[in-house]
Amino acid sequence: MLRDVLREWAAGADELLRGAGRFNPASPSPEAARLAVGLIVIAAPLYGGAMGSYGLDSPERLLQIAYSAVKLPFLLGATTLVCLPGFFVLNTALGLRADWPAALRAILAGQAALSISLLSLAPVTRFVYFSTTSYQHAHLANFGAFTAATLAGHFAMRRAYRPLVRRRPLHRAALFAWVILYAFVGIQMGWMLRPFIGAPGVETAFFRDEPFSNAYVIVARLLARGL
Repeated sequence: MLRDVLREWAAGADELLRGAGRFNPASPSPEAARLAVGLIVIAAPLYGGAMGSYGLDSPERLLQIAYSAVKLPFLLGATTLVCLPGFFVLNTALGLRADWPAALRAILAGQAALSISLLSLAPVTRFVYFSTTSYQHAHLANFGAFTAATLAGHFAMRRAYRPLVRRRPLHRAALFAWVILYAFVGIQMGWMLRPFIGAPGVETAFFRDEPFSNAYVIVARLLARGL
């Protein structure tokens, strides 16, 4: 049973990354959306666990692995859910509502590609953790992993969007709006859900103090102080 599930997961991941089979943009399968969600649910917690495995110098630090394994898929899912209503209204206003199921499949394909790419980089993240005791280096490793995975997810989403753009060029503007909206919400969502790595010497906790502060306000204050 488990072997069949893993085989299905591997086959789906391969099709997604290549844009073939059930994820062929020219003839996507109705199963594509369900399979993309399954890939996210499997891959994102695994990278989240790797992300939280920095500085395992006490039994308490093991909790950070579990916390991050829960929070990373929640970050991706919650950000998507927050953005979808506004994106749906935008598609409706642009006269693209008839293509909404295909647009949703493209978004999920992008999220799944991002999650799979993150998982593929988990050994690199662990290697950096093993090679250094620098908290800054740990952050840089994850920043690099998320940057590369985000690009992979964007390319997968753009590939799924190509048939839509060919039919209705307005989809290009809708896709651009999604990228901006998702990035804006995702940054704040990630800030609220921190820590994902966990600073050494700081008590392990699911949330930091003041989890509902505003990332953009804090960045603006830091910039103002620097000026």
